[in-house]
Amino acid sequence: MKTYSKRIKYLKTLIKENSYSVDNAISLLKQIGNAKFIESVEAHVALNIDPKYANQQLRTSLILPNGTGKNINLAVFTEPDYVAEALNFGANIAGSDDLIEEISAGKINFDLLITTPQLMPKLAKLGRILGPKGLMPSPKSGTVTQNIKEAIKEFKKGKLEYRADKTGIVHLSFGKMQFSESELKENLLALYNSLEKNKPIGVKGKYFKSFYICTTMSPSLKLELSSFKA
Repeated sequence: MKTYSKRIKYLKTLIKENSYSVDNAISLLKQIGNAKFIESVEAHVALNIDPKYANQQLRTSLILPNGTGKNINLAVFTEPDYVAEALNFGANIAGSDDLIEEISAGKINFDLLITTPQLMPKLAKLGRILGPKGLMPSPKSGTVTQNIKEAIKEFKKGKLEYRADKTGIVHLSFGKMQFSESELKENLLALYNSLEKNKPIGVKGKYFKSFYICTTMSPSLKLELSSFKA
C-alpha cells in the first residue's frame, strides 16, 4: 500500500475536483508547488498507442515558446576539422573519434547529442549505450541534421525531444515554477498541439487516454481535454 508524506497528504486536500481546465490546473499548481527548491512542471500523457508497432510509435521534437527553464549540456559528434566550430556555435562538448571512445567507456556528460547524417554509421555501434538513455540521434527529433549551427541554436532556445515510452505514455518537463501562469500555459498548449500534429498514422479510435500535469513534488492534476480547444 502506497504511503504519502504529511506534505503530500495536505496538498491532496487542496485538490477538490476530479479534473481541471488548463487554466485552473496551472493556477492550482502555482499554489501547491511549494517545495524548498525550484520545481519543474511536468506533463504525463497517456496515449492510445502501442509502440511495438512501427505505425504507432511517437518520437519527435518541439520548441517551447518560453523554453524549458533548464540549461542543457549539448554534445556534437563531428569531423575533427569542425570540432572548434561546433564549440563556437554553442555546443558544450564536441568531438570526433575521441567522443566515441568516451561514450564507449561510459563517460556521458551530456543531455543531448547532435550529429550529421554522414556520421550516423559511426554511432551505430553505440546504440546499446545511447539507445536506452534516449540519447541516440534521430532525424525525427532534429538531432541528425546538416545544419549543426541551427540545431544548436534551437535546442539551446528550448527545443526538446520527446517520445512515448513502451506503454504509450509521454513524460515531459515543460517549464519551471518560476514561470508565469501564461508562460506555462503557452508551453503546455505547444505540447498539446505537437502531440496532435504528430499523431501516429496507426492510431485507431481515441488518441488521448489521459493528460496529467504536476510539479516535481506535487500530486498530479487531471486535465479536461476539451479545455485545450476552449
